[in-house]
Amino acid sequence: MEFAKSQKYISEFIGSFFLVLTVVGSGIMADRLSEDDGITLLGNAIPTGLTLVVIISIFGPISGAHFNPAVSLIFWLKKIISLSDLVAYVLFQIIGAIFGCLAANIIFELPIITISTNVRHDLSQFLSEILATFGLVLVIFLAREVARLNIPVLVGSYIASAYWFTSSTSFANPAVTIARQFSDTFTGISPSGIPSFVLAQIFGAILGYIVVRWLFRGV
Repeated sequence: MEFAKSQKYISEFIGSFFLVLTVVGSGIMADRLSEDDGITLLGNAIPTGLTLVVIISIFGPISGAHFNPAVSLIFWLKKIISLSDLVAYVLFQIIGAIFGCLAANIIFELPIITISTNVRHDLSQFLSEILATFGLVLVIFLAREVARLNIPVLVGSYIASAYWFTSSTSFANPAVTIARQFSDTFTGISPSGIPSFVLAQIFGAILGYIVVRWLFRGV
């Protein structure tokens, strides 16, 4: 089935919307229900992983279910999408992500827009974002070659796990990073941390792309 560009772009918007709504909303809910940081993180990681399984499954056949500018960048580098599609995908992903964050603020009776004071720009978190995004690209593009039907479960499982093995809680997504500055909650990131996170994510994605190309060289 062939889908129009507008259908693909709106799919990226909706998927990004629900991804960030889940990340921020579940973070707020978990933080309110527990004073234990471990339980709060668990209550944030599990819904995020499950939501990724769902939105990748339903939007994958339409847009490819990127919901992530770093992932779209690799699709462009691999010449799977055009430059114009890359620009449109990134734009719709960022807008959808921001709307998802604002919706979470409204749902939990917070000011619609709050600027996060959660500082996240030390070296450990920079390295965490490189590794998190590197791993995400490996999961997606290796799975496309060897386990295509399992991509939604693999990506959801990886991100839920990466919440726990990275000090940054694995943003691994420039659109999500940009959007989360508008939530001064458990899941937020101060604007000062965004440039280093996005730089780390892009670097990690490109590194993952290089490794995937090497692994399938000559295959």
